[in-house]
Amino acid sequence: MATLRDIKRRIKGVQNTQQITKAMKMVAAAKLRRAQDNVINSRPYAKKIIEILNSLASETDRANNPFISTREVKSVLVVVVTADRGLCGAFNTNLIKETTRLIEDELKPNGIEAVLYCVGKKGYDHFRKRGYNILGSTIGIFNSLKYEQAKNISNDIIKGFLAGEFDKIVVVFNEFKSVVQQKVVREQYLPVPISVTDNSSIEGSYIFEPNQKDIFEHLLPKHLLAQLWRMLLESNASEFGARMTAMENATTNAKELIRTLKITYNKQRQASITKEILEIVSGANALKDKS
Repeated sequence: MATLRDIKRRIKGVQNTQQITKAMKMVAAAKLRRAQDNVINSRPYAKKIIEILNSLASETDRANNPFISTREVKSVLVVVVTADRGLCGAFNTNLIKETTRLIEDELKPNGIEAVLYCVGKKGYDHFRKRGYNILGSTIGIFNSLKYEQAKNISNDIIKGFLAGEFDKIVVVFNEFKSVVQQKVVREQYLPVPISVTDNSSIEGSYIFEPNQKDIFEHLLPKHLLAQLWRMLLESNASEFGARMTAMENATTNAKELIRTLKITYNKQRQASITKEILEIVSGANALKDKS
């Protein structure tokens, strides 16, 4: 049984932990607000640019453009976007599980080679230790997420796709739903999933300069960068939301543990005092009997 000193030391330790988790929750909450605004602002642009591409695309574009033309899939690049740190609940675990399931249950059984590109330290450490084929990694960008970082990642993975190193690129990331809800999403990045739509209304409403095909080809790289930037922002906001929720739960659990420990401490202290009183009374009675 733990002594009173041990329990007191434990209470002090849990109180210190509670202060840390409370501070981490406040930091995550402060960063979440800005990250959430960035996500909300990026979504309309990313959505609109794909709508424009769908309207401008034609079957001819699909056949001749390397960004949208489909080919036999023999190798897939899986881009997994995790956090650089832990203490954010199941944020990283869910991403790693989904990526592992994609590779082990869907790609490998069909004879498709899987190559990984890891954004974030947690995913990179996990898959490197298990011997997965990792093309490259980007670590430490979420401390100060910038548009140029998304551009560098986009250039790295597009280069391999155009060179024929892999036939398809899939991005696995957490989509921000709310502070308490993040959804693991798997999106095809390349070839760009274009749905050819009826563009007669656009042709009748606009004059294209230089021409519709050139505009389409000019917008495609911008679309790829915009989508990757949105994914990174979604993951960043999701991480702060998950960390805030995890630290709030940890703070609540610490409070409950402190309450339980104090009850235990008081019970043992009361038992110790009672025991001392009984010993004093017994000693007094023994002396009285002798006299």
